[in-house]
Amino acid sequence: MQIMEKLFQLKQRGTTAKREFLAGFTTFLTMAYILAVNPAILGVIGGNMTPGAVFTATAIASGVATLMMAFTANLPVALAPGMGINAFFTYTVVIGMGFSWQLALTAVFLEGIVFFILSLFNIRMLIIKAIPENVNKAIVVGIGLFIALVGFANAGIIVHGAGTLLEFGDMSQPSVLLALLGFVLIIVLHTLKAPGAILIGILGTTIISIIAGVTVIPSGWMPLSLPAAPLFFQFELSSDILTLKFFSVFFTLLIVNIFDSFGTLLGVSAQAGLRDNDGNIPRIKQALLSNAVGTFVGAGLGTSTLICYVESSSGVAAGGRTGLTSVSTGMLFFLALLFSPVFLLIPGFATAPVLIFVGFLMMSQVIVIDFKDPAEGIPAFLTIVMMPFAYGIAHGIMYGILSYCVLKAVTGKWKDISLVTWILFVIFALRFFIQVR
Repeated sequence: MQIMEKLFQLKQRGTTAKREFLAGFTTFLTMAYILAVNPAILGVIGGNMTPGAVFTATAIASGVATLMMAFTANLPVALAPGMGINAFFTYTVVIGMGFSWQLALTAVFLEGIVFFILSLFNIRMLIIKAIPENVNKAIVVGIGLFIALVGFANAGIIVHGAGTLLEFGDMSQPSVLLALLGFVLIIVLHTLKAPGAILIGILGTTIISIIAGVTVIPSGWMPLSLPAAPLFFQFELSSDILTLKFFSVFFTLLIVNIFDSFGTLLGVSAQAGLRDNDGNIPRIKQALLSNAVGTFVGAGLGTSTLICYVESSSGVAAGGRTGLTSVSTGMLFFLALLFSPVFLLIPGFATAPVLIFVGFLMMSQVIVIDFKDPAEGIPAFLTIVMMPFAYGIAHGIMYGILSYCVLKAVTGKWKDISLVTWILFVIFALRFFIQVR
């Protein structure tokens, strides 16, 4: 107990070991859905990027990063592959832009290395300040709409239309009805503030689909099994990493990672009462370094970018105040490796509602965007709509930055544009003209 007290300062933060372990279990329950959803999204890629390999990579990388957060930053914050970024990895970078999954993992790995350097030397704040505030908020909303669209498509609720771009799918299909049932179950449980609403929704839908005969349990299936081997260091170090196209992917991953994780750390630490009188987060550098390490470790194992999970707030609500909460969560991720058959049995239509629901959660940022000023509102609008309409997160960020700089310049508000923002403008302008040509 003395070692725990010395490492995690339990008395100083007004908590106990028992409360911290229970809080960690609560956090795990609320974010364990990523163990089913991430393999379902990245597994679409095919080849050696199998659901089994992705599951193993997800569990190990999440466990490593969360334990590092525990012992270096002493914060009740867990990490795992980010929702939205994993969809960007699969549907935009690999399927849309034609990158090999090895090249996409290379971009994630390099982004993690750069994130580590930026965090080590405190340069990250320059980038945070370079993205206009309203565009930054719009990025979250746009990603929410993008992954909601992916969720509707994966569920079969929305399909390609014969005479229109999109139309309703065949609602008589059992998988579509089960997806709708899963979504209703999640939102009802969330409204009732039931812990683990998302995980319960996924498992409930899966069980019903098994009973209905839609999901068939394979012959000889066992709930316990040794995990599949991850994809160790499957990188592609070719001339493609020197192209502007690769840089735009790398930069998008970096920007989303920085802002998503920083915002989560701010929110969770405030909820836990851990910020000082100036609003600073204790050991913020170590927290962001944990995020960076988790990202390049995850890339080395075969998964997309890791972020700090906002679901950590559920553990804080249960009393978590120290890194001991994260120790509990991290160990549960490793334990989950033995239950890979359970998570991999979950069908795609059971995880699709999660994407729709997370899209709803991310939409909440839209109410704090300033749409009254056209020079602020139009870039935010373009950032939001271009992500789902152009089916790519990078497109939204690009059009947001380009329009922001143009509108601020023509309205004479040059001082609102920082040097770093102008650099981003030049980078995105070059990418735009290359696409036009």
